Amino acid sequence: MTQYQDNLPRTAVAKFFDALEENVIAAILGVMTLITFVNVVLRYVFNHSLIWGLEVVLILFAWLVLLGISYGFKKTSHLGVDALINVLPTRGQRLMAVLSALACIAYAVLLMKGAWDYWAPFAALQPTEGRWFPLGFTENVRDRAFYVTDQVPMLGIFRWLEDAINYGDTYDKLPRVIPYFIIPFSAALILLRVVQATIRIVTGKQMSLIVSHEAEDEVERVAHGEYEE
Repeated sequence: MTQYQDNLPRTAVAKFFDALEENVIAAILGVMTLITFVNVVLRYVFNHSLIWGLEVVLILFAWLVLLGISYGFKKTSHLGVDALINVLPTRGQRLMAVLSALACIAYAVLLMKGAWDYWAPFAALQPTEGRWFPLGFTENVRDRAFYVTDQVPMLGIFRWLEDAINYGDTYDKLPRVIPYFIIPFSAALILLRVVQATIRIVTGKQMSLIVSHEAEDEVERVAHGEYEE
């Protein structure tokens, strides 16, 4: 079965966001590569280095992974095991797909709560109450807005955060609220994509959360002699 995107018409808005996500992910990978390359040249040729280079690469790698997870749900490209499900009748396969999707939604909700609760204090916001699901917001939680990165210099475009969340105190390094923002943002994207996939399964536009089968595709290519010299 081919991916659902190949079978359904996509709107201009959907194409725009597809291109946007792909370009952002590609740009992050490109910047990581460029910073690493420049650092290697500086170190071995000029005996110098970008002191903030490694930390920026680590931050961008985290962004790349977290955005890639949500994009994988969107494109149904995550790996999965469906050998047992495939022996079931069509109705059974659909039922298992719905149950799997609901389980993923529950997990994504928990992930979203945990992501917000971790990030909120760095933004001078309040985490949620409740052990498993949000039951409101806690009060009088000491914020961590003054926490900064180890070496990444402060950028002028973020100076407004000093008055917004740091009581007017200046930042000498980039505040952690900026790189950590990807945590709740990507969790929200994952939740959105799982909900969208669940709707497609319920409406019969998609059979499961995974559609691509890399192993089967490779076997088929070998059978057709595509790897012969």
